[in-house]
Amino acid sequence: MICLPNAKINLGLYVTGVRADGMHTLETVMLPIPLQDVLETKPLHFYDTQYELVTAGLPINGQPEDNLVAKVYRDLQAEFHLPPRTLHLYKRIPMGAGMGGGSSDAAFMMRLANEEFRLGLSAEEMRKRLVKIGADCPFFVDDVPAFATGVGEELSPLPEVIPQLEGKWLLLVKPEDHVSTKEAYAHVPVAKAPVDLHEAIRRPIEEWRGLISNDFEKSVLPGHPKIAAIRQTLYDLHAIYASMTGSGSAVYGFFDNSVPDPDVVFDGCFTFQSRYHLFRPTFS
Repeated sequence: MICLPNAKINLGLYVTGVRADGMHTLETVMLPIPLQDVLETKPLHFYDTQYELVTAGLPINGQPEDNLVAKVYRDLQAEFHLPPRTLHLYKRIPMGAGMGGGSSDAAFMMRLANEEFRLGLSAEEMRKRLVKIGADCPFFVDDVPAFATGVGEELSPLPEVIPQLEGKWLLLVKPEDHVSTKEAYAHVPVAKAPVDLHEAIRRPIEEWRGLISNDFEKSVLPGHPKIAAIRQTLYDLHAIYASMTGSGSAVYGFFDNSVPDPDVVFDGCFTFQSRYHLFRPTFS
């Protein structure tokens, strides 16, 4: 089977507290976007091994056995006695970007296995399993715009955000800068959200710039002037709204029209531009 794990962006992100286990609580709106990896499973005929992971596209850090796709399949294989499989992963979503690429791959691996082998796992059961792998993972089970609280796993669908974004142009820019999770959280403010994000996101997108922000910009941008410059350039190009997503380092902007030659404007950066639309990933 084959599927297309997609990325996400955060529309506003506020770090609101720290739990006893050290995990930070937050408030954010997660939006699926049509930048997609490719994930495929095929029978593995060399039965001296239970699975193999074959990757292509953008380079992936770490050992293959530590990849979340491999972890999900390995765990399901042990529990449900799944047959040997080759897992092909073609990466288009940059790593360390704040776009949830690894989390999406993990969630789609579980969704694909559930579909292919008729495991009978409900969406709620998949979310409970996936939150143990990563806080962003449960979002990609339903994969619809959602208001997220807790550590990101408490999700409420938010379809109201779609009408004002439908047809807008989305431009993503990912510089070479890498922002570690430790660095991002080192100086992030922890406080009650200054706005009711659930309500603010319903305001016209033209008002978002003065209403909605990402707390991680306060801790990341001072040490990464290139990321700050990218956000300013997006506004200089007449973005309606621009922000860093997650804890960085990718920045996005929404526009009324496409941006000519973004690869030239943002030389040396990964860029992705698409007219935004609500889509439903398929499995075939």
